[in-house]
Amino acid sequence: MAITDKALIQTDNLPIRHAGEVHSGKVRSVYWLTEADNKRLCSRYGLENEELAVMVISDRISAYECLWQSEGGLKGIPGKGAALNTIARYWFTRFEEEGLAGNHIVDVPHPLVWIVRKARPVMVEAIARQYITGSMWRSYEKGEREVCGITLPEGLKKNQKLDSLLITPSTKGIIRGVADIPEKDDYNISRDQILNNLKAFRFPSAEAVHTYERLLTEGFNLISRELDAIGKVFVDTKFEFGFIGNEEDARLIYIDEIGTPDSSRYWDKALYEQGVIREDSKEYFREMLQASVPDKDVLLNKDRMEERYALADSFRLKDEQMMDVSRLYIDLAEQITGAPLPLSDNPKQEILDSLNHLDLIN
Repeated sequence: MAITDKALIQTDNLPIRHAGEVHSGKVRSVYWLTEADNKRLCSRYGLENEELAVMVISDRISAYECLWQSEGGLKGIPGKGAALNTIARYWFTRFEEEGLAGNHIVDVPHPLVWIVRKARPVMVEAIARQYITGSMWRSYEKGEREVCGITLPEGLKKNQKLDSLLITPSTKGIIRGVADIPEKDDYNISRDQILNNLKAFRFPSAEAVHTYERLLTEGFNLISRELDAIGKVFVDTKFEFGFIGNEEDARLIYIDEIGTPDSSRYWDKALYEQGVIREDSKEYFREMLQASVPDKDVLLNKDRMEERYALADSFRLKDEQMMDVSRLYIDLAEQITGAPLPLSDNPKQEILDSLNHLDLIN
């Protein structure tokens, strides 16, 4: 098999029967089902009045808002999609077992495919931080002492563990009509701003905000304990939440992905205790990219976005670098779940075969 065939890249052109447009993000593509197929699968899964979709994950690698590829034509990370799906599903299951909350997955017909239910997403990126690092440290180093309405103490050191878990939310999408919040995605916000603008953030009540904070904290702590047992430090993470059910009986669930090396930062525990930071998540790829490009400021400086897009179009990593990242993702999935990661020799055909069993292929 050629190296270019080892990663699944395009996922928005599959002959899956669907209604409307295929929604394709940086990593996943979503096919909302036709009315007839939706009704049939709801009956199959014992659901009532749910809107269902097929969600297909790719092996694309996105960093600094761009997609990257290798000199040999490898446009993604082999095994990455399966690793992300497997890790996220593992944490979703553990959360349900521990009584935290449900999630949007209805079925997993293939390691690269989820059948998901539609949720009404809250307009908040739920971010939790246990250590001061990354962008939070860079701001602190410049003298900033407040983040998302939280005042940080003096004297913190880079990569230091914080006294308590910090919830530092940001906007998910554009929030309109709120005086003190710019209309921009991923803008840091405070707890008070959410509570004072419940409707804008799609929360039905202040109690629902408390629930999201509890589920974020309890979820973080569960993952942190389990990662600690396999020698990883859970540094920070991003969760997303949505509501299902009618307005009167709405339930908050986990959506998107949780606790993955794409949405979280892990460090090697033994090395951290020796004062050495080894990134064991997507941050490893970001650091490798910074060290490889001619001018890393293009990656870090949002005032140079046009240059960044041009760089991503022209710059190529070595094949071996991409495969190093592949091994990292695969090893993480196997360590977390305690089982071999199911990898596909012909992922596109296997996906079609799995969905054909559900009669969803044209």
